[in-house]
Amino acid sequence: MSSCNSNSSCSSCSSQSSCDTSEKEQHTKELLKQRLSKIKCTLMVMSGKGGVGKSTVSTNLATMLNMLGHKVGILDADIHGPNIPKMLGINEKGVLSSAGGIIPFEPIENLKVMSVAFLLKSDDDAVIWRAPLKHSLIEQFISDVNWGELDFLIIDLPPGTGDEPLSVAHVIENVDGSIIVTTPQEVALLDSRKSVTFSRKLNIPVIGIVENMSGFICPNCGEKIDLFKVGGGEKAAKELNVDFLGRIPIDPLVVAHGDAGKPYILEYPTSEVSNAYKKIAEKVIYKTIK
Repeated sequence: MSSCNSNSSCSSCSSQSSCDTSEKEQHTKELLKQRLSKIKCTLMVMSGKGGVGKSTVSTNLATMLNMLGHKVGILDADIHGPNIPKMLGINEKGVLSSAGGIIPFEPIENLKVMSVAFLLKSDDDAVIWRAPLKHSLIEQFISDVNWGELDFLIIDLPPGTGDEPLSVAHVIENVDGSIIVTTPQEVALLDSRKSVTFSRKLNIPVIGIVENMSGFICPNCGEKIDLFKVGGGEKAAKELNVDFLGRIPIDPLVVAHGDAGKPYILEYPTSEVSNAYKKIAEKVIYKTIK
């Protein structure tokens, strides 16, 4: 690798044809180490099952961390259902590369995003990949993307404890923490337990549990109604001996703004929902980079 440019990925290197497989693997490891050295904190956002609003939490938490003055990246690792670009209003397809690597999208200043959605010709295209291909893409999204200096890299994962979270844990090696998103029902304890157990088996610190959809705020009178009960996430945190980060109530406008590509907390920074995200973000900051 005498002519190798260590600052660029193999895919964009002019001398890649002269390197064998072992040299390329070593180069990727070095590039991964270099990228991660510029990121203070890597956080996996997980859920035991789908439909709990995990991507909504990832998007708004990342936006709140950004509003609090931090440089943030979002790696959309939900390869089969990438929703982060839509929630941030990014409609472009394709990515740009430079000598320093793939350039992530930056819909908000100091908030960078990378997703498989950018590589698809259409949002209707299905990604039909086995584990090795997914692993390679996740590795590329960390090693080849020029994230630059970040305080937080938020990794939005698909539900469960399968290929994607395993690949992220393997590629990063020392993930700084996991945030478990759940709903208020007591049955949430069953799903949350799996994500907590996964984190502990892989020596990933559990930052805490977020109880999403915790009560409905009536848009007309402002009254709070417990549609899905309340307290399941907090009970799960207590039984699993992890921190409870907070409750996020239901507000119909959260969904409307997510569909419109405008993070809710930017539009309603003083709402109850935004205040909940702020408290959660402050706890995350205290427990990680302080």
